[in-house]
Amino acid sequence: MAVRSESSRRAILDATMDLLVRDGRRAISVQKLTMEAIAKRAKVSKATIYRWWPNKAAVVIDAFMENHLAHTRIPEGVPVREALLTHLKSLISRYAGPQGKLVAQIIAEGQYDPETMANFRARFWQERAAAVEKLMRRGIDEGVFRSDLDPASAAQMFYAPVYFHLLFGGIPLDDALAEQLVDLGIRGLAAHPSPDEES
Repeated sequence: MAVRSESSRRAILDATMDLLVRDGRRAISVQKLTMEAIAKRAKVSKATIYRWWPNKAAVVIDAFMENHLAHTRIPEGVPVREALLTHLKSLISRYAGPQGKLVAQIIAEGQYDPETMANFRARFWQERAAAVEKLMRRGIDEGVFRSDLDPASAAQMFYAPVYFHLLFGGIPLDDALAEQLVDLGIRGLAAHPSPDEES
């Protein structure tokens, strides 16, 4: 029974992403997506969907997270700059395609539905922010960043421009943007030698 339940859950998440993304072809918007459409594509009943999720927004967020997180992990065991650059490149690469439009839609939906925004912030943003802040703290410990740095503020400095360009456009979401953000950020936050070390 547990195997069948997990199979149904996976079918629902896959169906949701297929309806919303479809590699950019004939994708429908979050606003127009219905529980009926998800159930039909997943070949389950609406009651089965409501067994795991309270509403459409929750299904969309979980479907996005499971698809997104697997491709945008922060690598461990590598220098801070490499880990940051690798992560930003993978994030930007995903956001340059249909998943970027999906994130923008979730954020837009959250402007009118506080519950959706709170859910997205708690389920997605806070976890990712904590992972990036952990990387910032490692950078402080290893002398990449100055010791008085606030990890949360530093993380926002690297990632806020990605979301700005995602929502407003203007500059391509590509590897060049990732490299520019990392170079400018590390240079601006770098640990400076003490006067004794400079002399």
